[in-house]
Amino acid sequence: MNLLLGFAPFIAFALVDRAVGHLEGLVAGAVVAVALVAREVLAGRSLKILEIGTAILFGGLALYALLARPAWSIMDVRLRVDAGLLLIVLVSLLIGRPFTGQYARDSVDPALWTSPRFHKTNVVITGVWALAFAVLVLADLILIYRPDIPQHVGVWATIAALVGAFKFTKWYPAQMRRADGG
Repeated sequence: MNLLLGFAPFIAFALVDRAVGHLEGLVAGAVVAVALVAREVLAGRSLKILEIGTAILFGGLALYALLARPAWSIMDVRLRVDAGLLLIVLVSLLIGRPFTGQYARDSVDPALWTSPRFHKTNVVITGVWALAFAVLVLADLILIYRPDIPQHVGVWATIAALVGAFKFTKWYPAQMRRADGG
């Protein structure tokens, strides 16, 4: 459930962007992201890559939109947000700290945190999330450069990618436990 909470800024952005506008959506995403970071700090917990990256992403985009007033379409904004999310996930893999591992620690015995199996499982799961976010970026690009394609194609691609990644996140660790005989 904490992993889903990590995506709350993106949900806030999507809801406010649709209802009010791009700048307001970016600000809503930034406010929720900063609130999640503050929540972790106040609770004395370590900050998560997704939360820090999301605060930087939405804060930076909101500040740029406020100061530069770019003429972004909804797809332009979505592309920037989705590409930023993909970048956060890829950076977590590149630095050897897959973002899902930080959430997995909330429900896994600390004795397993340093095991190669735990790390490999989180690399695989984070890789699946990266693939899902790459699908979102690709869908955004297609809808920007092929406006003749109906918007619902992008919506369905987004839903399928996110639901698939979420289901895989639940399924894969159970498969690994079964493979280990536990």
